[in-house]
Amino acid sequence: MVNYYVRRTARVFVTIFGVMSLTFGLIRLLPGGPFTQLRVQLQRQGVPAEQVNEQIANLQNVRPDAPLWQQYIDYMISAAQLDLGTSIQYSEPVAAVVAEAAPWTIFVVVMSTILMFAIGIVLGAVQAYWEGSKFDTITSSLSIVGMSIPFYVAAILLLLFVSYRWGLLPASGTANPNIENHWSLDYAISVLRYGALPILSYTIVGIGGQALAMRGNSIQVLGEDFVEVARLRGLSDGRIALRYVARNAILPMYTGFLLLLGFRLGGTVILEQIFNYPGLGLYLLDAVNSNDYPMMMGTFLVITVALVIGVYIADLTYSLIDPRISSGDSSEAY
Repeated sequence: MVNYYVRRTARVFVTIFGVMSLTFGLIRLLPGGPFTQLRVQLQRQGVPAEQVNEQIANLQNVRPDAPLWQQYIDYMISAAQLDLGTSIQYSEPVAAVVAEAAPWTIFVVVMSTILMFAIGIVLGAVQAYWEGSKFDTITSSLSIVGMSIPFYVAAILLLLFVSYRWGLLPASGTANPNIENHWSLDYAISVLRYGALPILSYTIVGIGGQALAMRGNSIQVLGEDFVEVARLRGLSDGRIALRYVARNAILPMYTGFLLLLGFRLGGTVILEQIFNYPGLGLYLLDAVNSNDYPMMMGTFLVITVALVIGVYIADLTYSLIDPRISSGDSSEAY
């Protein structure tokens, strides 16, 4: 058991090390390289030529005239100390900008994923219970239609009708700027109202896939021998449904839940742009458009590390639910 956790923990550090190295290399593969464009950008801002290298070193925590291996070491040491450089566009530390934006992105991703799984699991369980009925046929068809709609299409439609035409919810922002007390009930309500459309955009298009997955798992479990034995023992339908069917049907979906949290962070680049929602995705896109390399590297690194941590948590907690994982009797969680 101890070796199991040690191996998974070591794998996380190796993966994060690889992600940091990949981030360093990818940025330098861009046409012209980051230093060339940064140098031109700083010169256009009126920075004297003799101060350009010093400015670049301050912004990216690496010396542009140093060998590549030295730049790599400087970058890795700074990143390990959570010093991601200074944003060119905002003239603030990247870590501070990321810390301010991350809670809004996490709020949208976590809320939408929880809602999607909760509704999808209940709907799929009912579909399996009434397999072959009109309800099952209609909801299965609607689920397939919902899965075929990209989230950004749903986002644009919600923005057009719910916000612009009907005026029910705000079109952009994270909260009402006129509320100064951020610990009041009014502020919490405004956060929910401003985040409702991004959350709905992610939730609506994901329910169908989870419902069909739960339906398939439930039907498969209902045909298992241990369910038949439970019925022969005279156990109630409610106990069989909750303790035998639901638990085993949800188990394969648990890993997908945590993995989806990480993967959805990447989708926020488009979602937050549509709603002008100032989270990690919006800052990443702005950084790409403005050639803000420190900001680009910082947000990309944070999003990727979040995905790795999501996989790590899924792997560790999955073993608590299914002891066969830690004993090596079953496949890994990912």
